[in-house]
Amino acid sequence: MDKKYDERGNEIYYKYPDGYTVWKEYDENNNCIYFKNSVGFEIWQEYDENNNKIHFKDSDGDEYFSKYDKNNKQIEISKKEFEQIKRKKYREIVNNSKLSRFELMDI
Repeated sequence: MDKKYDERGNEIYYKYPDGYTVWKEYDENNNCIYFKNSVGFEIWQEYDENNNKIHFKDSDGDEYFSKYDKNNKQIEISKKEFEQIKRKKYREIVNNSKLSRFELMDI
């Protein structure tokens, strides 16, 4: 098995003898923010200032947002809140992107 690590010791790549491969990226707090395997499955994750996962999205179409109370305990969000956050996130991508509106339709 072939493995590679970043300067902080996070595993960023591994390849099994059968060819199955995984790539990972981490933020400055060592939270895994991106995962991709050789099958094409991808995961994107975002974390808050307390290292709580606040956004998860994968290439299969699963997506969720999380919020936390003052004790860092996860709180359920409503479907309405979910849709509001999702729309806001999309607007941020559009406003901060140099992609055309047609390329953005694929996001």
